[in-house]
Amino acid sequence: MTHVLTALAWPYANGPRHIGHVAGFGVPADVFARYMRMRGHDVLMVSGTDEHGTPILVQADSEGLKPAEAAAKYNRIIVEDLDALGLSYDLFTRTTTGNHYKTVQELFTSLYGNGYILQKRTLGAISPSTGRTLPDRYIEGTCPHCGFDSARGDQCDNCGRQLDPVDLIDPKSRINGETPKFVEEDHFFLDLPAFADALNAWLDTRTGWRTNVVRFTKNLLDDLQPRPISRDLDWGVPIPLDGWIDRKDKRLYVWFDAVIGYLSATIEWARRSGDPDAWKKWWQDPEAVSYYFMGKDNIVFHSEIWPAMLLGANGEGGKGGEPGALGTLNLPTEVVSSEFLTMEGRQFSSSRRVVIYVRDFLERYSPDALRYYICAAGPENQDSDFTWAEFLRRNNDELVAGWGNLVNRSVAMAAKNFGAVPEPGELEEVDRELLAATAAAFDAVGGLIGENKVRAAIGEAMKTVAAANKYLADTAPWKMKEDPKRQGTVLHTVLQAVSDLKTIMSPFLPHSSQKVHELLGGTGVFAPMPRIEEVTDLDEGGATDGPYPVLTGDYSATPKWESVPLAPGTPLAKPVPVFTKLEPTIVEEEIERLNA
Repeated sequence: MTHVLTALAWPYANGPRHIGHVAGFGVPADVFARYMRMRGHDVLMVSGTDEHGTPILVQADSEGLKPAEAAAKYNRIIVEDLDALGLSYDLFTRTTTGNHYKTVQELFTSLYGNGYILQKRTLGAISPSTGRTLPDRYIEGTCPHCGFDSARGDQCDNCGRQLDPVDLIDPKSRINGETPKFVEEDHFFLDLPAFADALNAWLDTRTGWRTNVVRFTKNLLDDLQPRPISRDLDWGVPIPLDGWIDRKDKRLYVWFDAVIGYLSATIEWARRSGDPDAWKKWWQDPEAVSYYFMGKDNIVFHSEIWPAMLLGANGEGGKGGEPGALGTLNLPTEVVSSEFLTMEGRQFSSSRRVVIYVRDFLERYSPDALRYYICAAGPENQDSDFTWAEFLRRNNDELVAGWGNLVNRSVAMAAKNFGAVPEPGELEEVDRELLAATAAAFDAVGGLIGENKVRAAIGEAMKTVAAANKYLADTAPWKMKEDPKRQGTVLHTVLQAVSDLKTIMSPFLPHSSQKVHELLGGTGVFAPMPRIEEVTDLDEGGATDGPYPVLTGDYSATPKWESVPLAPGTPLAKPVPVFTKLEPTIVEEEIERLNA
């Protein structure tokens, strides 16, 4: 058994999340975590809402709310949506907790004590109309190095160079389009150049990473610059130094505290579990592994900056040092970055209403229909486009006519003719071939999930579904009424294949796998689901106010990743459809809704 940390990017709590977000961080990570649990590993899946920074202030102003009120509002919405999608978090929390503030400040103190945090005077971007700091990522302009006209204030996505907002040609605020004002400020910086050699050596030890992650990160190492980690704000984690801790106008930069959330969420989970030191199994055990899931716009923070912060806190950068109060911490095993999902050929944009939120989607369609689309056609290795026509096709032709049809036909025939799982007779070659195919699918599909090749994995699973459907068509058990023994053997064989497939499908489609389990006469929980709990903050000093929801769950009922023989005589009832066939009219209806 290995301790496996599954760390998901923290969705920003300035609005509901759309399906492009969960395609990048949510569903791929849940498939991986569910599979790893089925293989017997001790999985901890953590994340939460990212609740600090200027965007929260902007959203709060637009709604007439205080920042804490806006963050709490969208935290609850996001928690409910991720729960409805079936994402099996051990803890989905928030960055405004006292526990998070304490963990962030401890890591800052370790970095500062080891000399990896610098204080310097710099030019900061201010909104002329509001007087607020503008986050680097909320400033766009032309890259001075390659001429790309949509470079952000922290980096250019075209050439990969690290930038400061003042470097941009013709910079503009993404919030309101105004030209920022640059003023001198005293701030703290992470000394990234001090980690160049250590990061390069560490990256050389990484194997199996997606090419885009390694290439992008290696390019960044040639031009490392100190990176600001504080801002002129009154909303965020206070800076834990004398002369700074009580200042109302200085806070740690949101990106710095957000990446520490993976650690703070694990610590919070341990404290809530009754074993406050349990987090160390995932962070201090050298045999533990950690996988970080996100969209490609977050690569730099997880493949360069977060590893640098961990190296510095461990005392393993160019300046040496000693491990801090949290001990020596594990660096990421793998950074799993997805590309972007577009919608009907356009970029998702809440402001331009090119969007469908997770909540709206799940009001009209099943969670497994969305999960299937993301697994089969999501932006795993390249940008992909969500279209309603393709969603309709995959739902009707693959889920309904493929997997759903196999389940319904086989269970219905067995229920009608035997009322239970029939007793098999002597197997023929065609029967053994199907059972061999489903047995082989465990290794084929599982191996691909373990490598985070979800599209290929679900493709292999659906090939096995097709093989089982072909077996039914070739053997035609409905024509065997005069030979009930052979009919029973064929139906037992196909039901065993369905049982195997419900296990293989469960990481991808947990809701429907639970239904198939019950259709086969199974009882109890087969595919454990998360639950929402109302909790209160463990510590003072944060920005939460009263009870708030977290996602957690008991996943001890997770089945093993293996074939389990079906028991003859298990009662079967007439099945209900596992999936819903959609009308072609939804395409026009949804496009009209989008254009409206």
